[in-house]
Amino acid sequence: MPSESVIHQRLDGAYFYDCYAQELPPGRDTALELYLKVVATTPAWINALMALRNRVVRLVGLKNLGHLGDFDKDKPASDYRLGDRVGIFSIVYLSDEEIILGDSDKHLNVEVSVCKVGNKVSVSTVVHTHNALGRFYMLFVTPLHKRIVPASMKQARLA
Repeated sequence: MPSESVIHQRLDGAYFYDCYAQELPPGRDTALELYLKVVATTPAWINALMALRNRVVRLVGLKNLGHLGDFDKDKPASDYRLGDRVGIFSIVYLSDEEIILGDSDKHLNVEVSVCKVGNKVSVSTVVHTHNALGRFYMLFVTPLHKRIVPASMKQARLA
């Protein structure tokens, strides 16, 4: 996780965190534009897992998040502001170099960062759990997350 990223400051007390990085070709894409490319090309198997997740967690009182790619694909990145929803997350921090999106409930707080540093892009996730249900939920999410993020980055063909 880039030490100069804003999300790095949120690591204290995290139950889970990870980071995946890759080289970027020269370009002018902002962090938000890169994130939109990733979620717009989410592999179908990930959306199928999200649909299954939404059906199962409803039984224990967690909310239906929808799919990663549930956003207005015609809306320009420049029109997004703090608090706007983009797929399953809301924007909590926004600059050209980094975007942090998050979702929170009584069980856990999840934040995802896309951060550009030099010719690299890093996708970092930080999760703080609030109770036993949040920790139990993460037992299932953690191994899947480790496959979802790299697959999503590869599918978007950022490099």
